Amino acid sequence: MINRFIRSTIISQQPKSIYTSFTSSSSSSSSSSSFSFNNKSILNYISRKMSTTTTTFTLPNQMKAVRIHRTGGADVLQYEDVNLPTIKDNEVLVKNESIGINFIDTYHRTGLYTLPLPSTLGREGAGTVVQVGASIKTLQIGDRVTYFSPGSYAQYTAVPIAVCHHIDASLDAQTAAAFTLQGLTGHYLVRSTFALAANHTCLIHAGAGGLGQVLIQMAKIIGARVITTVSSKEKEELVLALGADHVINYSSTPDFSEQVKKLANDGKGVDVVYDGVGQATWQQSLKSLRPLGYLCLVGNASGPVPPIDPLMLSANGSLFVTRPTLADYLREPGSMQSRCTEIFKWVSQGRLKLTSKTVLPLSQAGEAHILLESRKSKGKLLLEPPTN
Repeated sequence: MINRFIRSTIISQQPKSIYTSFTSSSSSSSSSSSFSFNNKSILNYISRKMSTTTTTFTLPNQMKAVRIHRTGGADVLQYEDVNLPTIKDNEVLVKNESIGINFIDTYHRTGLYTLPLPSTLGREGAGTVVQVGASIKTLQIGDRVTYFSPGSYAQYTAVPIAVCHHIDASLDAQTAAAFTLQGLTGHYLVRSTFALAANHTCLIHAGAGGLGQVLIQMAKIIGARVITTVSSKEKEELVLALGADHVINYSSTPDFSEQVKKLANDGKGVDVVYDGVGQATWQQSLKSLRPLGYLCLVGNASGPVPPIDPLMLSANGSLFVTRPTLADYLREPGSMQSRCTEIFKWVSQGRLKLTSKTVLPLSQAGEAHILLESRKSKGKLLLEPPTN
């Protein structure tokens, strides 16, 4: 508490663009009960109780960001200069080191999911805290974090503390960013939406994609049997290396449901389908389920799913269909942090791996979107902002 008070006092006397963090490296055993808040006692307390190191960040007035002023194709992404965000009391300002790209970014760009215009795209990133809101008690300037929050396609992002997770120094920013949104999505899907267990068999579409790779690994950590679909021979080898039990190439086998049922333990179908492809696969996904099975629609890579007739669900075995969103699974205080704790524990144990990635400069966000939408990418797409 004293450390944070001293830091705040000094910050308030600095020019607006300078933020300084003091961290304690040692202390004596003497009591602080006689401490009084005047200049002399503060200086005596510092010299008596701690040796300090200083971390200083000089913040510019403007930064580079990728924004949209209208919806459309990848050409609407504009790399431009904008003002630094102004943080609220419950927010921190993060200097981004790595920024994740996800399909939801393309939905915002095209207008499938609406944003106020103009808007900075992006939902996840990792970097260093360079400014702290007045009510923040759990993070300090200089802490490294990963987060799930709008506006990450930028050099700096204002992030609410509720969706910010402190990361160890041993975890690099690219790995942290890669496992934030997709890691959290995979986690709530296998832990909450349908609580996967060792006696279950699941079907995971687009297994070679970023979310697909995460889901395969998490399902195998739990002990479930995994059937996955891919679009090429090269991707078959990748998902088998991740631990998938069976692979179906849906480019050559678009009517895959019968094959899925044959591969399931009892021939009746799988317990759950995680479908991020959408329009091209959802009907075959329903037919792949056993009675009382769950279809989790988690994306629209091939286009949105049309309205579903409830009678179709009863006719195929009283099936369940859900279209979950991450924000609803992070409503409870501490939910994001508790999920990230397990995710990054698996990463540190080597059980959850970033097998492949493509890193492009922030200025090439448009090219990254084209690569993602072409479905030619493998693993995680990341953007790297300029450091100056």
